[in-house]
Amino acid sequence: MAEMLYEGKAKKVFATADPNEVVIYYKDDATALNGAKHGTIVDKGIMNNTITSFFFELLGKNGIEHHFIKKLSDREQLCKKVKIIPVEVVCRNIAAGSLAKKMGVEEGYVLHRPLVEFYYKSDALDDPMISPDYGVAFGFATDEQIAKIRDMALKINAVLKDFLAERKVRLIDFKTEYGVDSEGNVILADEITPDTARLWDWDTNEKLDKDRFRRDMGGVEEAYHEIIRRLTGEGK
Repeated sequence: MAEMLYEGKAKKVFATADPNEVVIYYKDDATALNGAKHGTIVDKGIMNNTITSFFFELLGKNGIEHHFIKKLSDREQLCKKVKIIPVEVVCRNIAAGSLAKKMGVEEGYVLHRPLVEFYYKSDALDDPMISPDYGVAFGFATDEQIAKIRDMALKINAVLKDFLAERKVRLIDFKTEYGVDSEGNVILADEITPDTARLWDWDTNEKLDKDRFRRDMGGVEEAYHEIIRRLTGEGK
């Protein structure tokens, strides 16, 4: 049995014979509100592995460096081992969730330009929002790395927003994480799934993401399957 290096809320990371590669296993566990709400979404691990694999291959073709190497099985990916920079980056196109509440606007308010936010990756502290300077001041990253992360987030946003629009899906917002690989490069890591992105139907604004779980709306599995169908043309 391979050594487990890390277990998070949605994934497990295992060592491989190559010190620069890991296997990431996707779980069915579902959490919200920084772990305060727990549950299970049937086959979520399988669906999110499929969706992340698809998105990372798409982004790679568009010049985004990332940790994904290949999909190994329904629930497993082979990825480059990275040292995660403890900064979560949220890119927003349309106000929803906490932003709509904070700014006193209705969900669905279209921002005049994409908004990039940084959060300190710490469940214990409830992932506080920080300015880019915090990342440098606290030694999480250099000025150059922070600038690259911001540029990458905006490029990822542009690629995914256009791609999803063609499939009648609105990219409302999404979270990304980044790591440093064995050669010192900052690359995209973690996942891009309906767990980490708000995805709405273009015509009806029906939510096709984890907000259905967060808000007890029902139809969670169906929403994830619908995203796979729109991405690949396959599935339920």
